[in-house]
Amino acid sequence: MAGAAGNSIGKVLQKKGTLILPPLSFKLKVIRGYALNRLWISGFLLDMCGAALMLTALSQAPVSVVQPIAGCGLAILCVFSHFYLKEVMNGLDWIAITMAGLGTIGVGVGGEEQKVEEIPLFSIPWLVLTVLILFVLLNTWLHIYKKQRREQELTGPEVIEEVIYGLESGILFGISSVISKMGFVMSEMGFPKIVVPAAISCSVACSAVGFVYQTRGLKHGRAIVVSTCTSVASIVSGVVAGMVALDEHLPTAPAGRFFLLLGWFFIITGVILLVTSTRVIARLPKPVQKFLKSNMERSHSIRRPGSARGKDPNQSTTIHASTLHILTSTGK
Repeated sequence: MAGAAGNSIGKVLQKKGTLILPPLSFKLKVIRGYALNRLWISGFLLDMCGAALMLTALSQAPVSVVQPIAGCGLAILCVFSHFYLKEVMNGLDWIAITMAGLGTIGVGVGGEEQKVEEIPLFSIPWLVLTVLILFVLLNTWLHIYKKQRREQELTGPEVIEEVIYGLESGILFGISSVISKMGFVMSEMGFPKIVVPAAISCSVACSAVGFVYQTRGLKHGRAIVVSTCTSVASIVSGVVAGMVALDEHLPTAPAGRFFLLLGWFFIITGVILLVTSTRVIARLPKPVQKFLKSNMERSHSIRRPGSARGKDPNQSTTIHASTLHILTSTGK
């Protein structure tokens, strides 16, 4: 939970830092800009400290237990980003995030300690192939979506980009956890000790790519949405990959299995509500719409004079009440 808190707060600080930075790329000028931004680098270091704590946890417990518990950082993220970044959410968004948080806790409660006796090495190539195919499909979807936006000259919120970048980074983080755990397990099974640093190196490389995807998502969308999708995707990919690559299984106790499945249901429902909250609210009765939107307006109106918007001359934001996205101007 300490690692999850560091990851969540670190992401919010990175989001705040990216407001005046260009999208992350491998250009030297862009990398220098990120490295010299104190707010972004503080978030990056805090995120890395959280990752180190998560790595410590993975060395002592199954992936199917550690990865879901990381979702507890959502609660901290919601509070911190709402008050610090001034990100505005409607009532249904908060219900969705609460469901996702409860779902991650349910998955963690339903998990049980397991001892891996054998690693199914023949299943690993199939797992890698599945991840590659999934990334091809997600990037194809993103490419088609961006092309449609350019052709139609859309200026609305980029929900699809938030979700895709969050899912891709989450999948990579989940796989990264499984790779790290695999190194510790193989070391305990009598493999050469070199497997631990080799696995950690592969895990770091995988996390680095996920970090790039996540930073792009934070640049284009809300920290809460991107990080929620990242957390959920890392949980799902971590648990599934743990079952395939480490032969982890569902809990044997009926109560544990019940909490696990209930947690998965809450997570999936929460993410669907989070992504489609605007459309769902539009189909609800008008009194309900008014109630959910009034929560958003009240939270947005609680701003002290001389807030961050007035202090930052480089940042100009437009808040669309129907979609609750913060769009930063490009300096036109």
